[in-house]
Amino acid sequence: MKKYKKNLVICMVLMLFLMFTTTTFASGSGDVAGAIEGTWKDASGQIKNVVNKVVFPAIDLILAVFFFAKLGMAYFDYRKHGQFEWAAPAILFACLVFTLTAPKYIWKILGL
Repeated sequence: MKKYKKNLVICMVLMLFLMFTTTTFASGSGDVAGAIEGTWKDASGQIKNVVNKVVFPAIDLILAVFFFAKLGMAYFDYRKHGQFEWAAPAILFACLVFTLTAPKYIWKILGL
């Protein structure tokens, strides 16, 4: 009985998989590269919009939190040891400036 249920589950999963797959064809001439380029042209604007409005601000927020946390930790280390460590806050600040200004030039570099 167990083997029957296992085979039934496998068949059901296979049937669902086959039901929800779609067959895609290139344009009438069979030009696959043209179909991919056309799809990319349609999707590139949406991708650019999502990256500019969601991805870069999320990265900026994370870097800003890490920068201020590291700056605070460096200050407390300075008060404790008398030496301020600049390397980590400087690197985080440079990354933050890079990601804040990236949407202005990154699309020109990528050719979009």
